[in-house]
Amino acid sequence: MSDPNAAGDSGRSPLDRGVFRDEYRSYTVRASGPDAPDSFQVLTGERRDDVVLIVSGLNSGNLKATWGRFWSGLKPHSKIWIEEQAFRAFYSGHRIIAAAPASVRFCNG
Repeated sequence: MSDPNAAGDSGRSPLDRGVFRDEYRSYTVRASGPDAPDSFQVLTGERRDDVVLIVSGLNSGNLKATWGRFWSGLKPHSKIWIEEQAFRAFYSGHRIIAAAPASVRFCNG
């Protein structure tokens, strides 16, 4: 039995987490590694060689979005849409395990 996530004739990488589309193109979301990736890329193009967005800091919670050269000029609402779709695709079907906080603090000031 073959691994459906393995790269093959479909051109999919085992790191691919999902795909989303707008009215013009398809975007592939690819994790930086197989176990606890700290970042993901959003790619488009025929060979998935156009980097749209890289989101880093997934493990630390210190998220940083780095936009590709062409994509950095998008309007804010388009960037937000791509980010939201990318996160949905990245986490779709993957269990998110979050540790319970050791303590809770409140600010009274």
